[in-house]
Amino acid sequence: MFDTEEYERWLAHAKYTLESAEDDMKAGKFSWGCFKCQQAAEFALKALLYGLGSLPTGHSLIRLFNTLGERGFKVEDLLTHARRLDRHYVPTRYPNAHAVGAPFEYYDYETANEALNSAKAIVRMVEEAAAGCT
Repeated sequence: MFDTEEYERWLAHAKYTLESAEDDMKAGKFSWGCFKCQQAAEFALKALLYGLGSLPTGHSLIRLFNTLGERGFKVEDLLTHARRLDRHYVPTRYPNAHAVGAPFEYYDYETANEALNSAKAIVRMVEEAAAGCT
């Protein structure tokens, strides 16, 4: 039985976070945009897992994808997106993640746009997978 209510709750927050990432990009806040793209993908993957009755933990997209893979979902095509986004979980936020400078100095439009495209691909996959479960 697919838990549509819990799935929709998490997916709505994933989409809201993705919109916020786009707003950050437009404002030139690329590090925050990258972090929010990772978060949007995480919320989307957790939406699907909660819908399936799992209790997902952690923040690693790779780990969440592995859990989906164990449940029979084809995830190989999206692992590159997961790897790309997982790289933005810590260094976008912590000044000591880099040897010098502040996190925002390490991010630009191209990096943020790549993250946005990856997050959108993961959200799309989740929506397609969930449509097959309901």
